[in-house]
Amino acid sequence: MKSTPTRNFAASMVLAAACWGLGGVMTKSMLADVPPLTLLVAQLVVSVLFLWAIVLAQKLRLPQRRDALRLGLTGLLNPGLAYTFSLIGLTLTTASMSALLWGTEPILILILAGLILRERLAPTLIGLAAVAMLGMVMILGLGGNGGSWLGNALILAGVACCAYYTVITRRLAADADPLLVIAVQQTFALIWALAIWPIELLRGETAVISLSTWLWAAVSGLTYYAFAFWFYIVGLKRVPASTAGQFLNLISIFGVAGATIFLGERLGLPQWLGAFLILAAVAGIVRGQQRAEVAARSLSIDA
Repeated sequence: MKSTPTRNFAASMVLAAACWGLGGVMTKSMLADVPPLTLLVAQLVVSVLFLWAIVLAQKLRLPQRRDALRLGLTGLLNPGLAYTFSLIGLTLTTASMSALLWGTEPILILILAGLILRERLAPTLIGLAAVAMLGMVMILGLGGNGGSWLGNALILAGVACCAYYTVITRRLAADADPLLVIAVQQTFALIWALAIWPIELLRGETAVISLSTWLWAAVSGLTYYAFAFWFYIVGLKRVPASTAGQFLNLISIFGVAGATIFLGERLGLPQWLGAFLILAAVAGIVRGQQRAEVAARSLSIDA
């Protein structure tokens, strides 16, 4: 019973990583048929409609205008700017380089959490983060085409937006319902996507898109945005941002697993070893969180 809070936050983070990893595979496959901004708009429309339907069904109390604006501005960061940069960048660089660049996000969150939130970064956490980073590099590999510098720069900009989003949301969403938080954030992100969508339309980059592709866009929108962000915010409210961010290393495992199942790709020995290192590091982080909870309860009892 004592480890229930830790199990809850860990389950939320693992589910978020699974949604982002598998949703990423679906998104990458659809970029061959759907322009990036069109795909972003389609995914966000489905996600926003789904989220607000649940908000209305649960009759959640809407935030005050000032709080809604503050949450909405974080939504412009992520998924607004972050996924705009990422999707455009992905069309200019390789999928492996994109995944490798996204692998730097947990470390960046660790640094920003220490600088902005003044979170205490235990040496054990830093060490486990380094192990997870090594595992991620082994899974994705360092060989192959590095893509274009512009595509890589856009993806790095998206990574920075996501990392800053995690740190800011950890502070702003402390007392808010996670569902309401992401509904407001993604509404602002959708407004941003609709505002820049005409750029793509005017350039004539749209094409005839089949009904099945639109259906997959809807499924990926629910997976990649609605469910992934929902699970992530639920977990983020329970632990420091520096701890939550390390679970993002699991995205590469789920991404590779999705590519293996749906695209027929196969893992080599280094990738299996990398997956083991990430899982071991995440297990160590969960164990450390359990010990921290036990110590906090002991102090409260003694007091």
